[in-house]
Amino acid sequence: MTLKKIKYGKIAIVAFLTALIWIWTDLVLDETLPDKVAVLVAEESPDPELWVSFGREPSLKLFITLTGPHSAISRFERDKQALEFSFNAVREKLDTPGVNSLALLPFLQKDKQLRRLGLKVKSCEPKTVEVNVVRLAQRTLPIECVDSDGKPLKARSIDPPKVDMYVLEQTRTAQVRLSPQEVEKARFSPIQKKPFVTLATGQIREAQKPVKVTMPPEEDPLEDLSVERPTLSFALSPNLQGKCKIKLENPEDVIVQPIAIRATREAKLAYENQIYATMTLHILDEDLKQTGELQRTVVYNFPEEYVRRGEIELKKDTRQPVEARFTITPLPPPEAASGAGQ
Repeated sequence: MTLKKIKYGKIAIVAFLTALIWIWTDLVLDETLPDKVAVLVAEESPDPELWVSFGREPSLKLFITLTGPHSAISRFERDKQALEFSFNAVREKLDTPGVNSLALLPFLQKDKQLRRLGLKVKSCEPKTVEVNVVRLAQRTLPIECVDSDGKPLKARSIDPPKVDMYVLEQTRTAQVRLSPQEVEKARFSPIQKKPFVTLATGQIREAQKPVKVTMPPEEDPLEDLSVERPTLSFALSPNLQGKCKIKLENPEDVIVQPIAIRATREAKLAYENQIYATMTLHILDEDLKQTGELQRTVVYNFPEEYVRRGEIELKKDTRQPVEARFTITPLPPPEAASGAGQ
């Protein structure tokens, strides 16, 4: 039996032609992706006098249909790449102040990012978009500080206190926004921050150079206050109930003198209006065995919520906490008391 000679050259040619057919098929037979969400972003103009937006918005949501070879479509779907297009008004020659119209399809079709991916835009919605170009005015603006929520902060110093910027005609101040951490840092040494102005909701324009901001020392939220009519309760165990009589020997020191505190107004009001007495004197079981006058520090029943927040405390350098002097006298058993009355 004679073995036939294998013709490797023919096999290689067939394989090469097969590969070419597959590549040609992939390139010619484009696939279409379902509509994708894309974002068109207006670049900040290199000309500081111009503000470019889409109806005063910095970006615009688009819905686009992409086509391309199967391999490019598969790669795009696998990588889940975000579609974001940058619009440069100067490059597109749409930087004339006023409202300009941009045809989106031809603009998107020349996008270099999509070309590198091997994709092209078949259609898009909307088809056109209005490009708003506003010429800003140069102003010298005072600078104010705000916190993360935009609430005013009183700065100790801002150096320099004013800044030259291109802004809308109605703009009167520039702002420096400080986070809580930056506020604390600026209490000890100046920090550098760039002032900014707000052009529209979510759109700001920063100054070229930063300023130095210093904040004042933290203000003490507590005030020197007093509780004018203190009240006192006795706390004793069931073992002493009905077995003794307790007498406060120095009421002029305990419940006549006001309680001097440092607190917020809210904490003081909560302390005065609570259902408990403002002070408590704890009586111990072994006190019944003592003779003569006893002495013990009273407990101030500050509301726990305000204590945790550091909003109420006794004022230091005063006669407080006060020492209560008291006597405790045993009472005769009920049987003895009833026998004595017969």
